[in-house]
Amino acid sequence: MTRAAFVYDEASRKLVLMLKHAGRTDGLSVFGRWMARAGAEALAGADALIPIPLHPHRLRKRRFNQSFLLARALSRNTGLPVAPHILERTRATPSQGGLSAKARQRNVAGAFHVREKQKPFLAGRRFVLVDDVHTTGATLQACARVLKRGGAEDVTAITLARVVKAVDPLK
Repeated sequence: MTRAAFVYDEASRKLVLMLKHAGRTDGLSVFGRWMARAGAEALAGADALIPIPLHPHRLRKRRFNQSFLLARALSRNTGLPVAPHILERTRATPSQGGLSAKARQRNVAGAFHVREKQKPFLAGRRFVLVDDVHTTGATLQACARVLKRGGAEDVTAITLARVVKAVDPLK
């Protein structure tokens, strides 16, 4: 199950990009409330929030992880702890922008793993992944897969925004 606070479209794109690339954090408290409301079902009974990790090179370049900031804002609204050290991005991947769904899956395949010291923490627990934008779900699926293989009972996701493709009613 994946929930999003809003649809990623021309009107909302600026909000996401201002956070992600310009470091505009002034909307985080509102984003946290919106995400808590949209993800209430996914959050019920969860043990912790896990932000999607950035590779260390990208983190140094950007100076912050927008998924961690969103998880922290969501935590303030739910009381759930943020567990940012469970997952690690072990391979630097090119930006997903402009890639097809299959290319996105290939791009993130094998890019994440559970830190060895964190494996005992996973057993039988329920986690909510937190990210900024859900486009095809490739990153969320890759992270959920390694968490479940590590022993997590359930993994859901909440994102700030979700790309929704228009459906042609004539097709």
